[in-house]
Amino acid sequence: MDAEALFRQQCTTAVNEDGSANAERLMNLVVETYRLQAGKKRAAEDHSHLLSEENTTLKGGLVAAKEDLAEQQRLFGIVLDNLPQGLSVFDAEQRLIVCNTRFRQVFGFSVEAASPGASLKTLISMIRGTERIEKKVSRLRAATEGGHIRHREWIMEDGRTIQSVITVLPDGSNISIHADVTEDRKAAERIAYLAHHDPLTGLPNRISLRERIDAALAACKPDEQIALVHLNLDRFKSINNTLGVSAGDKILRQVAERIRMSAGGNVLARLGSDEFAILQSGRQQPWNVTALADQIRRELSEPFFRGDKAVELSVSMGIAISPQDGIETDTLLKHAGVALSHAKCSGGKGERFFTAEMEAQIKARHTLEADLRKAIEREEFELHYQPLYDLGQQKICGFEALLRWNHPTRGRVPPMEFIPLAEEVGLVVDIGRWVIRRACRDAMDWPEDIKVAVNVSAIQFTNSDLPSDVAASLAEAGLPANRLEIEITESVLMENLDEALPVLHALKQSGIRIGMDDFGTGYSSLSYLRRFPFDKIKIDKSFVNGIVEDKEAFAIMRAIILLGDALGMRVTVEGVETAEQLAMLQREACDEIQGYHISPPRPAGDVPYLLAWPQAHPSARAS
Repeated sequence: MDAEALFRQQCTTAVNEDGSANAERLMNLVVETYRLQAGKKRAAEDHSHLLSEENTTLKGGLVAAKEDLAEQQRLFGIVLDNLPQGLSVFDAEQRLIVCNTRFRQVFGFSVEAASPGASLKTLISMIRGTERIEKKVSRLRAATEGGHIRHREWIMEDGRTIQSVITVLPDGSNISIHADVTEDRKAAERIAYLAHHDPLTGLPNRISLRERIDAALAACKPDEQIALVHLNLDRFKSINNTLGVSAGDKILRQVAERIRMSAGGNVLARLGSDEFAILQSGRQQPWNVTALADQIRRELSEPFFRGDKAVELSVSMGIAISPQDGIETDTLLKHAGVALSHAKCSGGKGERFFTAEMEAQIKARHTLEADLRKAIEREEFELHYQPLYDLGQQKICGFEALLRWNHPTRGRVPPMEFIPLAEEVGLVVDIGRWVIRRACRDAMDWPEDIKVAVNVSAIQFTNSDLPSDVAASLAEAGLPANRLEIEITESVLMENLDEALPVLHALKQSGIRIGMDDFGTGYSSLSYLRRFPFDKIKIDKSFVNGIVEDKEAFAIMRAIILLGDALGMRVTVEGVETAEQLAMLQREACDEIQGYHISPPRPAGDVPYLLAWPQAHPSARAS
């Protein structure tokens, strides 16, 4: 309603009953109308102001939202371009939506080429490399409902390997991650190589050999045979001990190369420190493998040189042939190992073919080992004593302690049957400790001028604290140190020279006498006499056997006795069995003799009777 109409209405309303105008009422109506309009105006103005404030706030929010969005886009760009892998997103039409810098770097794309809208087909055609064929077939697994994951791999012209993992979405678009896996592949290949090869020689290792035996047995034709040769270098440990591990490794590489040349096209593997194996397939066995073994033995018999020092090696070989010796890998390996053990036990330097009897002997050997362990616990050992006769004083001057094993069911077990086994399985340390302790205790029952001699194994020098063991035994028995002689063989020094010499010096400084047993049987006995001041040398019985009839044997014996005298070392001759031998040794002023002509080894209880013999008549030996 406009103002004029409103005023007319108010005028009509402000009339008295007599029809005259009521000015006061009209004024009130007008004032009320203006007051009402003023209130509406204020309300409108207030609402307008509120709307203005809200509009300002909304504008500020929009500006902040735009700024946040811009910051998020900036951060997204930073993250995208600093990902270690390439990232690409293609739409359902296989056109590029977005990608990062690493994607372009991985495939060598320019910014212009890899820009939004570029087709996948065009980009693939620009890749400087070849897709790996076996990777072209998609390997699928569940990703999202209706989608899948695909793997592709590229070999680039520069040698790199690029792997792409593509997540295909239900609408056909895809998101892909692209990584340079070159170094990872090289590391994996290196690990796989090391898992199947020996790092020192580069030869296949035991795992690889088993796989190749499996394959050879599976492919073997009915008229073919497979020969497995298990090789072990004889006494190679002495090379490491005398020349050092570094020199030993160099020699092992030379050994591997010589065997490789002999093996020809056959499979050659290194199984361990000084162990190798050859797998030979074909016909005409065992002639072919015998010829191979002969060739290897000839190759390795030639000296190896470290500077101007020549090193001579020999090899033992065990041979098993399939099918007669087994048609499974484990069986063939076991039987070749059994044959090798027999070759080693026979003195080495040769080969042995597996036979069924060998396995029975190995089982018996394992049984003997178990019994030997029980023997230590049950104290089934005893010591027998063989006299050492002083030719100058014409009397017994000491006894050598010799170990005997009284088996509860087998009876007396020969020392040569169980002592090598004890050394091989490490039991000789405990047995040797018992021998020293018992010998010291027994010697305390003898006259004070009677000494006792004990043989010590090479293993006791490396696997035990020998000086402490000896000192404890002497203290326990109360035996003076000068009444104990420790005898070692040349093998102790050959295999453990650097470890053995300090031990020998420690024993000698404590007052114990040291003797070299079996003198003359090794090729370097004389050199060891210069390295350590032995108190005594014992001439091996092999030199005594022919001294009566053989002038050369007698001359060697005389030379050794003179050598001992010149070096201030007593000389003991072992294996004296006749009066003629004794008489010749007396004329040569030999110091001591030992052998069955004086007495065989006797139990400890017989020592008093042996000491009571007529001293001037050593031939009056005990029966």
